[in-house]
Amino acid sequence: MLQNRVDPWGNLIQTKARGAWMGNRGILHNEQQQVERQFKLKAWLICQLEFKDRKRQVMAPHRYTELFFLDEATAFAAGHRPCFECRREAAEHFKTCWLQANPEHGFDASVSINEIDAVLHRERINRKGEKLTHEAPAAALPNGVFVVWEGKPCLLYNRQLFPWSPAGYKTAIALPVAAPLQVLTPPSVVRSFTAGYQAQVGVNIVEGVKLDV
Repeated sequence: MLQNRVDPWGNLIQTKARGAWMGNRGILHNEQQQVERQFKLKAWLICQLEFKDRKRQVMAPHRYTELFFLDEATAFAAGHRPCFECRREAAEHFKTCWLQANPEHGFDASVSINEIDAVLHRERINRKGEKLTHEAPAAALPNGVFVVWEGKPCLLYNRQLFPWSPAGYKTAIALPVAAPLQVLTPPSVVRSFTAGYQAQVGVNIVEGVKLDV
C-alpha cells in the first residue's frame, strides 16, 4: 500500500480507499516508492484522474509522485489548487475568483499563477513544514471549507459539519456557532469560495448518502 493519499491536513497517508482526484507536488518518493519529503514544488495541483488517454505507472522512478484526494474540497483544505493543463476551465475560474476575493495582493488578471502559488504556499505551511490554520466565525464560512471540530477535520456544508474519513463522510453534526472555528482551508481559498468557486464535494460513502451539490 503506497503512501500517496492526502488528508485535509495535507498529510500523505496510506489507505485502501480510492480518490476522485489526482494531485502533484513534485517528486516526493525514492526508487523504492517510499515518500522522502512532503513537497518539492510550491505548485500543489489538483488533477483529473484521466487526461488524454495518458497512462502512468504510479510512483515510477524519477517521475512526479501521484497523490490522490477523496474530493476537491479535501484537496483545497490540504493547500492544492486546480491544474492549468488538465483542468484549464476550473483553473481559470479559480484564478478569477481568487483575484476578485484577494485584492490586497495587488495582482491583476495578467499575474502568473506562480505568484498565487507563492501566496498559497505561505498560507498552507510554516518554515518547519507544519500545517497552518486560522480562525473564523462559522457564519463567515462558505460551503466546501474544512474546519477542526473535537480534534477532527470536518467539511462544512449547508450549515452542518461532516466528519472526514479516507472512505467518505460520516453522519452530519450540528454546526457550532458560539465560538470561532479552526479552519484548515487556506484563507485566500476560503475567500475564493465566497467569491463563487464551488469545490466538488464527494459522496458520503460511509453513510451511503450523497451530499446535495
